[in-house]
Amino acid sequence: MHKSKFLFPMLVAFLAMFSGESYAQSNTGTVDVKYRGPVSLAPFSCEAVTKSSAIQKVCYDQENSYMLINLNGNWYHHCSIDQKTVSNLLKSESLGQYYNS
Repeated sequence: MHKSKFLFPMLVAFLAMFSGESYAQSNTGTVDVKYRGPVSLAPFSCEAVTKSSAIQKVCYDQENSYMLINLNGNWYHHCSIDQKTVSNLLKSESLGQYYNS
């Protein structure tokens, strides 16, 4: 396999990490959600979070208004969450404070 196929995803992750911005990615795996069990990430759009010490990833299924969030390595789910709330969370100066409020 050509080296450039490996370099591009690494470059995107590197730039996201140092820019403080997150990036959308498609998902095909399953995560174990606390109090729920296995959930497929296929219908979700996920954002890697680099500017929070507690939140690693936020995944959102807009069709079902359903958010998954990875807090300190544990996945949690939230129902009836609108897109604006998820966007505001990701844009907030402190994701942890926004999430807790």
